[in-house]
Amino acid sequence: MAARTSKPNHEEKTKRLIQASQLLNRLFSHANGEIEMTQSQVNAAKVVIGKAIPDLKAMEITGEGGGAVILQLTGDDAKL
Repeated sequence: MAARTSKPNHEEKTKRLIQASQLLNRLFSHANGEIEMTQSQVNAAKVVIGKAIPDLKAMEITGEGGGAVILQLTGDDAKL
């Protein structure tokens, strides 16, 4: 394979996501017993991943006055 003539120019956000992805792969390998990681390495990976990929939080969506949300479908969207 020929060598690259130019280096890819990724944005900072893309670089952080790539780094988080690599750390996630290491954590999965550690969880599956494929590699060994110290507790310090695991904690550091969790911190870096937490900065790149936000935690999912539960959300409750309510309608007016805290009531139910009414969803109205029309046209082709109404195929259920």
